[in-house]
Amino acid sequence: MRVVIADDETLLREGLASLLSEAGFDVVGKAGTAEELLRRVELARPDVAIVDIRMPPTHSDEGLTAASRIRSAHPAVGVLVLSHHVESRYAMRLLEEHPERSGYLLKERVSDVAVLVDALERIHDGECVLDPTIVARLVGRAREDSPLDELTGREREVLSLMAEGHSNDAICRKLYLSPKTVETHVRHILLKLGIGETPDYHRRVLAVLAYLRG
Repeated sequence: MRVVIADDETLLREGLASLLSEAGFDVVGKAGTAEELLRRVELARPDVAIVDIRMPPTHSDEGLTAASRIRSAHPAVGVLVLSHHVESRYAMRLLEEHPERSGYLLKERVSDVAVLVDALERIHDGECVLDPTIVARLVGRAREDSPLDELTGREREVLSLMAEGHSNDAICRKLYLSPKTVETHVRHILLKLGIGETPDYHRRVLAVLAYLRG
């Protein structure tokens, strides 16, 4: 898989490049600013761009804006946004604008190369990946009555794992359930949330967004 890495922290940028190279990835570009990132993506056309959310000159949301521009201009290029802090509003902004081939993880999470590799592979496959800490914060906030109230406890567990980007097979392993049972839970979740017939993955994305907004 071809990857571009953008972070103004040289040590982190070079560290990620080293980790991914050792894991068999092809690091085709590195950038220290959002504008440089956009140029690298335009030239190299990677499979996934790893982007720091806060980049020069203001260190606010330049990276997030660049990630959105990449997804709009190059739909085949996935983006994994990294942040030092839990910023759930930015995660929702990214997923609502570009729910497919997008991910948002805390930087502390990517020190585990297995987690990083898994996220990149899921994004490359067209899925969305969201840090479990952000999922917990979004779901734990105060909310009004919603269709989510109709879900059983087990269905909420399944939907929470879907929100973190897990496939049905991964959910089976985590909850010790059979594939048929997980498929039944997913079908009931979609029915209770009023999500009709669309391509299967799109239905999962709609369910995840309903869960996070709920």
